[in-house]
This record gives sequence, C-alpha cells and structure tokens, in this order.
Amino acid sequence: MSQEEKRVSSRSIFHGHIMDVEVADVRLPNGQMTTREIVRHAPAVAILAIDDHQQMLLMRQWRAAVDQATLEIPAGKVDQRDGDARDAAIRELNEETRLVADRLTKVSSFYSSVGFSDEYMTLYLARGLTAVAKQLPQDVDENLELVKVTLEQALELIKSGQICDAKTIMAIYYWQTLSLRGDK
Repeated sequence: MSQEEKRVSSRSIFHGHIMDVEVADVRLPNGQMTTREIVRHAPAVAILAIDDHQQMLLMRQWRAAVDQATLEIPAGKVDQRDGDARDAAIRELNEETRLVADRLTKVSSFYSSVGFSDEYMTLYLARGLTAVAKQLPQDVDENLELVKVTLEQALELIKSGQICDAKTIMAIYYWQTLSLRGDK
C-alpha cells in the first residue's frame, strides 16, 4: 500500500529571515483530506571541530525557541555567499570560532526534523585547526561563547541534559565511534 500523500494545494503563511512556513492541503492514500504545516529552511551545515588537544569546540548561545542557553557545535545556513555546503562550513567555522581546518571531511547529510521541516544539514569533521588569517564578520544577532570539552566531558554533558541539541549529540556520538575505533 502506498503511503504517498498528494498535495492538492499550499499557501505561504509566513516569510521570515531564516525560514518560511506553508500550509499544505493533502489527500491521504485512503482519500481523506488533511493539512500539513511545513517549515521551509535553507540547507545548513554543522562542524564537529576537534583541536590538537582532543577537545571539541562548542558554542554557548541563547536560543529563544527553548528559552535557554545551549551548547552546540558551530553551525549555520548555506546562503548566497557560499558555493556549496563545504564553503558554508569553512565560513561558519571562521565566523564562529576564528579557526580554519586543514582537514574538513564530510560525515553525513540528514534532515534535522522531518516531521515539520525540510532543513537538510551536512555535518563535517574539522581537524588541524589554526587561527584564520582573515576574520570574517560575525552575525550581528549572535552572542557566542566558545567552550572546549573532551569527549568524556561531552558525553557527561549529554547525560546531564546540558547538551540537548540533536546535531551536537549526533556529532559527539560520531566522535565516540571514531575514538572507539582508534581514530584520533
């Protein structure tokens, strides 16, 4: 049996700085009609940056959606300044950490929350970090604090609930897998 829903109509109900929201009328496989609320978001990148001391870089920042400060890996959207996701990862690493990686490896691409959003994120592993020669301007609406933690500390921060961001948890578990395999 097919699970495909047929879009009958859709309408934009909000156009914002980082996302758009639409409501779609769909016909279910059984013929019934229903609506879907969909957040349209630009592609995004996230960076698991590990320094030469085997510490990962996290950004502490306030997130209004959850009304708290969070610890997250550097991340941001792909935009007109970027040729592709890799370019965006290089730019975001510069903007948020003031570092550049001599090795930037794609880990995986994934939808961040398929129940309501089309945001497609690509996770990169950054190694061989050094200070950038030219600092790019930081986003004016971000107030970031750089935090460095070991793998053991990161796992404890997940366990205690202090790290609650999905992309960051995924990156930490990937780092744990690398560590268990002996990849430094």
